[in-house]
Amino acid sequence: MRTELKTGAALLTAILFALPLTAGAADKAGKTEGTGKTEGTMDKMENKTKETTQEAKGAVSDSWLTSKTKIALFSDDRVKGKDVRIETVNGEVFLRGKVDSDEAKTAASDIAKGVEGVKNVKNDLQVVAPAARKAVQANDKQITKAVETSFAKDAQLKKIDVRADAGVVVLSGEVPNISVSAKASEMAHRVAGVKSVKNELRVAQAKAN
Repeated sequence: MRTELKTGAALLTAILFALPLTAGAADKAGKTEGTGKTEGTMDKMENKTKETTQEAKGAVSDSWLTSKTKIALFSDDRVKGKDVRIETVNGEVFLRGKVDSDEAKTAASDIAKGVEGVKNVKNDLQVVAPAARKAVQANDKQITKAVETSFAKDAQLKKIDVRADAGVVVLSGEVPNISVSAKASEMAHRVAGVKSVKNELRVAQAKAN
């Protein structure tokens, strides 16, 4: 009987000692697992922050390039002419407006190309002597109005943006297909006083692909 009691007491003691060890092991495992989850969450947060930063950089880069190009262009005395407009799309700089000479137009391209980060430069500047500028500007307004009036009659063309620089019509915006784009060029070219048409229209189908 005493032997059985001793054996039972020994088993009970062994069980009591084993319980804290088991609990400790489970607690340790839980902590390890919890740490893994915490580390995983931190990694995800860091990646998300990096992605957001990259998106922000992409969003402001065109604006930044436009600003840098303006600063460089307007500080160079080779660029004669006050009517110069600058726009940047996906790293490509567009130069529009009027300058006094061919030399000024060439200089504008060189300056824009020298700006760090600029991928390409499209120079649509028109060379107009200062003496003739008022007459040219008045004529451009008339041409722009005439093209817009022509486009207003067609539902597919009426939302197209129209500008005229020294008789050169620039079309921008989005159209549903290449046929509408070609139609816009054709109709603009028929307007009296238009020298040529620069078609910068985006085609929706091409954009989708």
